[in-house]
Amino acid sequence: MTTHDITLTVNGTAHDLTVESRTLLVHALRDDLGYTGTNVGCETSMCGACTVLVDDEAVKSCTLLAAACDGGEVRTVEDLADGSELHPLQEAFSQEHGLQCGYCTPGMLMTSVDLLADDPDPSREEIREALEGNLCRCTGYQNIVNAVESAARTMRPATDGGRGGGGD
Repeated sequence: MTTHDITLTVNGTAHDLTVESRTLLVHALRDDLGYTGTNVGCETSMCGACTVLVDDEAVKSCTLLAAACDGGEVRTVEDLADGSELHPLQEAFSQEHGLQCGYCTPGMLMTSVDLLADDPDPSREEIREALEGNLCRCTGYQNIVNAVESAARTMRPATDGGRGGGGD
């Protein structure tokens, strides 16, 4: 079996590990490094529960080989909160009831982080479009869209015409 020595920087910490050629990023994160916030759902990239950021882009880690990420920067859901202070998206998911069982939530959050980094003021349709690769069996999506919209308002800089932190 072929192995590869790789370095992954996960949530700002560099990790050297040896992985088999077939090791998926989700398994390297969960099994080798202990980042269990990233969930394994369908293992076909259909559900999005495994979404993480690799080099600041949302990817489904269940179909991405760990060796292909050698030298990359990976950000998982564990990196969102700052100690006990929740990220605005996490706070909004809680306030807007955008989660129930929570299994899809890490992927929804990481996809939303990517969306808001690219577009700090997305429309409801743009939010739905960004999240269409993330499946949720519990919520019906309305509250998830509300949460992303709410977080976007909170995260906007105060120089956005006075809408930052408040809303429309």
